[in-house]
This record gives sequence, C-alpha cells and structure tokens, in this order.
Amino acid sequence: MDHRELTIAGAWELTPRQFGDHRGVFLEWFRQSTFADVVGRTLDLAQANCSVSAAGVLRGIHYADVPPGQAKYVTCVSGSVLDVVVDLRVGSPTFGQWDSVLLDTVDRRAIFLSEGLGHGFLALEDHSTVVYLCSTGYAPEREHEVHPLDPALGIDWPTSGPGGPLTFELSAKDQAAPTLAEAHDAGRLPRF
Repeated sequence: MDHRELTIAGAWELTPRQFGDHRGVFLEWFRQSTFADVVGRTLDLAQANCSVSAAGVLRGIHYADVPPGQAKYVTCVSGSVLDVVVDLRVGSPTFGQWDSVLLDTVDRRAIFLSEGLGHGFLALEDHSTVVYLCSTGYAPEREHEVHPLDPALGIDWPTSGPGGPLTFELSAKDQAAPTLAEAHDAGRLPRF
C-alpha cells in the first residue's frame, strides 16, 4: 500500500495495490497491521457507514467532540468524490486549513482522519458510494458541523464532474451550520 501524510497532521492518503485480470480487480482497502505501520496507531472499529449521493451532494464539514472524538477511514466504492479534511483543532499550526483527496474507482484511495479533524465530501457523479470505518459510534449530542462553503475556509470545491456542471446540494443541517469563526467563538471546536 502506498501512502502519504496530508498537509494536515493526523490525516493520511492510502492507495492500495490492485490485482486485476479479465475477471475484475481485487484489493485490500484496509488491513490493521499495514494501517498501524503507516499511521502509527490502530483503528478501533465501532461503526461502519455507507453513504450514496447524487452528483453535487455536499456533505460536511462534520466533526465530533474530543474526547473521545471520531477517527474515520474513508473510501469510495462507486463513482467519485472529492474528500476534504479540515483542521478544526484550536492551537494546531494548521488550524483552519484543509487538504483533499480524490476518492474514486480508478486508484481506489482511502483517507484516514484522526480525532478532532473535520470531514466532508462532494459527490462528483451520481450514485457515488462512500464507505467509512469509525472509531466511535454516532452520538448526536457529540456531533457538530462547520459550513462547508465558509469563505474563511476557502475550500476549492469543484464546480463540474465527469457528468458536467455540479449544483451543490446540502442538507438542512449543513446549510444551517456555523462558520469556523462562529464555532470557534462558541467554544465548540476541539483543542490541539
């Protein structure tokens, strides 16, 4: 498995080796021992999620209270998404910065995000299917969001995908999400 640490400490891109022939492709998208060698820790699995989105659906930026936080290991098994990690940890040298990874069915990359980091993605084509492993289970009282279109974040969301132009579609919760400054001023962000 190839890997690189993203510009946000605690976030990694992992690209599996693919073995293909006339029948199709086989790959390991997660192996605990390889993951631990790359990232320097294990991923305790508490929940696995699957999200299917139409082109233009923008989900995030989501994060959980720390402690315990929620680490995520994310990949796209159908379609393609731009997956984004945002450093929401107050006091971090990269606070408010973001990095992204294209997750698709070509390179079949995965992204790992440590606790305290924000996560979101934009579906670039219809039926984009994202699966992710989570270190803690969903707990609504610990879950928060920052508006993904906050100009202060300046995330460069694509405006077109393989099928043409994209019109962003956000959930009501994400539309009502505070900006990074509002979440900071309210004391809702994790500490580095």
